[in-house]
Amino acid sequence: MGHIGLMHKLQVIIASTRPGRKGEAVGQWFDTCARKHGKFDVELVDLPIFNEPNHPRMQKYEHEHTRKWSATIASADAYVVVTPEYNFSPPPSLVNAFNYLYSEWNYKPLGFVSYGGISGGMRSVQVAKQLVTTLKMMPMVEAVAIPSFTDFIQPDGSFAAVEVHERSATTMLDELLRWSIALKTMRNQA
Repeated sequence: MGHIGLMHKLQVIIASTRPGRKGEAVGQWFDTCARKHGKFDVELVDLPIFNEPNHPRMQKYEHEHTRKWSATIASADAYVVVTPEYNFSPPPSLVNAFNYLYSEWNYKPLGFVSYGGISGGMRSVQVAKQLVTTLKMMPMVEAVAIPSFTDFIQPDGSFAAVEVHERSATTMLDELLRWSIALKTMRNQA
């Protein structure tokens, strides 16, 4: 693919903050996939919890953890969120992280790796897509859905992907790169 020689930065964001979470194992697997893909500078990111008093459009952050989160998110060209499904929705930690910033998310593509029971976390993704479009993000159609994800968790706690997971990851990463290149032009004009 003929793209500008600069590496685009991809952040893989682990959305679950629950004790005993499996998102870390799934996130580490996807982080490895993205690094093997070779077309992104990849950073694995964990969600903090936020408590700012001001509206995020103001970017008037009072807490150091918010300023760090703002700088982290602002530095990326694209994102992949690794998310479970809680009651047919994204985890509150993810909704909170999206809503705590605004401009930092604008004009960037977003992919999803979802995991859960029979739905593979896809209901969570559908709700999250509605939210991120109001942040001027472009959610990808291509995704990685992992139904019955506990079947792929090994005794050591790692995630053992199968071929369909690997193929889905590569397809999504290829599409994220296309959108990352296109949307960078929009961000540079702002």
